[in-house]
Amino acid sequence: MKAADIRESYLAFFERKGARRVPSSSLIPDDPSLLFTSAGMVQFKPVFLGLKDLGFTRATTCQKCLRTTDIDIIGTTGRHHSFFEMLGNFSFGDYFKSEACAWAYEYSTEVLGLDPDRLWYSIYEDDDEAEAIWRDEVGVPADRIVRMGAKDNFWSAGPTGPCGPCSELYYDQGPEVGCGSDECRLGCDCDRFLEYWNLVFMQFDRAEDGTLTPLPKQNIDTGMGLERVAAIMQGVHSNFETDDLRAIVAVAEELTGASFGGGGRTDTSLRILADHARAVTFMIADGVLPSNEGRGYVLRRLLRRAVRHGRLLGRTEPFMTALIDVVVERMGPAYPGIVEHHDLVSRIVDAEEQRFGTTLRQGLAFLGEEIEGLRERGESRLDGTTAFTLHDTYGFPVELTAEIVAEAGMEVDMETFEVEMAAQRERARAAVKDESWTSFASAFTEVAALAGETEFVGYERDEEPATVVGIVVDGERVEDIAEGTTAEVVLDRTPFYAEQGGQVGDRGTISTADGAVFEVEDTTLPVSGVISHRGTLTAGALAVGQPVSAAIDAARRERIRRNHTATHLLHWALRLVLGEHVKQSGSYVAPDRLRFDFTHFEAPGADELAKVERMVNVKLMENHPVRSYETSLSSAREAGVTALFGEKYGDFVRVLEVGNFSKELCGGTHVARTTEIGLIKIVSEGSVGANLRRIEAVTSFDALDYLEKEEAELAEAAAVLKVGRFDLSERVGTLVKKMKDLESAARRTKDVLSESSVDALLAGAVDAGYPLVVARVADMDAKGLRSLADIVRARLAGGAVVLATVAPDGGAPLLLAAGSDAAVAAGFDAGSVIRTSAPHIAGGGGGKPAMAQAGGKDASGIDAALAAAREMLGAAG
Repeated sequence: MKAADIRESYLAFFERKGARRVPSSSLIPDDPSLLFTSAGMVQFKPVFLGLKDLGFTRATTCQKCLRTTDIDIIGTTGRHHSFFEMLGNFSFGDYFKSEACAWAYEYSTEVLGLDPDRLWYSIYEDDDEAEAIWRDEVGVPADRIVRMGAKDNFWSAGPTGPCGPCSELYYDQGPEVGCGSDECRLGCDCDRFLEYWNLVFMQFDRAEDGTLTPLPKQNIDTGMGLERVAAIMQGVHSNFETDDLRAIVAVAEELTGASFGGGGRTDTSLRILADHARAVTFMIADGVLPSNEGRGYVLRRLLRRAVRHGRLLGRTEPFMTALIDVVVERMGPAYPGIVEHHDLVSRIVDAEEQRFGTTLRQGLAFLGEEIEGLRERGESRLDGTTAFTLHDTYGFPVELTAEIVAEAGMEVDMETFEVEMAAQRERARAAVKDESWTSFASAFTEVAALAGETEFVGYERDEEPATVVGIVVDGERVEDIAEGTTAEVVLDRTPFYAEQGGQVGDRGTISTADGAVFEVEDTTLPVSGVISHRGTLTAGALAVGQPVSAAIDAARRERIRRNHTATHLLHWALRLVLGEHVKQSGSYVAPDRLRFDFTHFEAPGADELAKVERMVNVKLMENHPVRSYETSLSSAREAGVTALFGEKYGDFVRVLEVGNFSKELCGGTHVARTTEIGLIKIVSEGSVGANLRRIEAVTSFDALDYLEKEEAELAEAAAVLKVGRFDLSERVGTLVKKMKDLESAARRTKDVLSESSVDALLAGAVDAGYPLVVARVADMDAKGLRSLADIVRARLAGGAVVLATVAPDGGAPLLLAAGSDAAVAAGFDAGSVIRTSAPHIAGGGGGKPAMAQAGGKDASGIDAALAAAREMLGAAG
């Protein structure tokens, strides 16, 4: 059976069992914990977790998969792959172990026709149920069932998520394939027993701490490696001898003149070419582009490894596109996406292969610097970390590194290099979340494949003649646009800076000689290396291939440049004032303001912020030169250049130097001298998260505008308060204190006027021929005292009240007497009471029989004043 026949027979078999045939999902998974789709169950993870209902409970797929855990091993064996196809059948709370085992046996023996006497079965060491099913229900001999530990028979797609015990099916390829030992049996490290199908009984959800929680429903997830089954069915002992892979190997033989089957390094290289050609074809078709990080890095690594092995086989001219062609020819019928993107894949692969020569040159320059450094230090051994950097960053074969170093009379520390390689493999196994990837912008990817990367000339020029190489409207590539159309225009070269590194994109115009004008409203990087000019065609028509003049808004760029350089000076000053722990955590550089986020554990004091601001302004006025230049990342780091927190950098970087005090990596646009910034003014500082602070500031004319507005506000406030500007703070302080005193008095009055306080006064009333209250109350002003007297008098029902207190604003004593009409008729005279009592507080006053009050100077006489009032009213004692 050919691979295509096996694929179809499997899917058709499980369709007959009631499964829905589901297309393969993308190699780029929705699951953020995975770098690539590495198993058939990945697309069904939300279903297994009970988070999604597909509307059916049985599925079957042939899933394209990519695993990066052992890239360096691929090629050295006949069964390891980066890209592979996984046949699978799945149950979402429907059938479980009995059906999964029975159907696996049925398909293996009746559809594939495998000899039952050659089949073996492993189960998890504690899974008695699985053993009983294989033995009693399926009828497998008990001696063919082998228990194994969690390492072999407990499966999961990653460190977290759905998992469970599993049972694996093995095919005995015969003793001639094995190790020859009499003890050889299932579990032996040799190739005799080939595992070809894994039945996972998905029962648990594993949390980050390792806790296993039962899933809402018991599920089945199985995986059968198509390449391995094809090897069994075609009677070969290497996956690379099966029909599809052998066809790719054959083309590689033609291209290189090498012959497959002789063993050694030649076979290793040919296997690598076949495997990696499949991988890069499907990766690019699914939207992965070469880069130095995330998925793009894996793609680039596979491409360069393949090109290197082509060179080892004697091929010096580009050859990868020929391998892409045969991959598409063989696998296109099953995966139409690679047919659709065939041209795009070929162009990207060809461009990457062509650029590999440049990478080699960069690596040689880097290695030359390292060798010279060794000579200067009198050393003769290149450290393994440097060799790993050459391998990992520049795609430099370690064998080539060793050869060049040997020519210089030196050697490479291979032990450390191998340690670094092992660490890298462990990092790959962890399948760390990739945060760098954004969605696949196919239209711009096509533009990049057809026209290459955009050349940025904006460091030197504000205006540049260019050619339109791409136009995108609503996500689709078009050849031309008419007046009034909103679009994204790509040029072969441009002075427009695309938004990145916190700096906003440029604005300006793209115009033609015949009067067309495209107003650029923003500039972005939709895909790596392609600069998109977003805007509207306000006049004329514009077409791909048309010559244009691209001109930025130079005045706007000038303001942006000032703000961007200012962020670097802020970083410098903050580290000096607050400490070396301060790291930039983000920024936003616009024409009218700048925002700078940094790590710090508490709010900086006002004096610290003032010091930072003054330090920066001093450097501005000292007129320091600002210089930018490009160098290798390693050289920059060795020179002590600061790499910004959280940023990712390529092989070569741009360094910004301000005077002799600030040196950081930055690809933005900057001033030539610090005096061009003019002035910086910090306008706010606050927290934006745990141990994360944010400063907002303005520079140049915006700083001047800010200070003028601040001065105008100061002048207006001084005028309102009728004081000089420099006396304003003192006057405001006095007013604030007075306001706080009044607020305090108001609170006390409120407390005194509360129902409980009034009740307490009423409880002390005496009979003087009418109800009478004579008492001292908590400090309050005259208005509060009158209010309290009114309340008490009203509730006494025909009574009278005499109250004393101390005013809160100066401690002056206050007296107040008040009586109802009935009390006055019975002889109460408030005026007489006050005239009698007031001398005791060194005061005076008077009033009418119903209401009178007095103020004094001696609060110590309040008790005597109240005693005099009691005696006069006949309430003494």
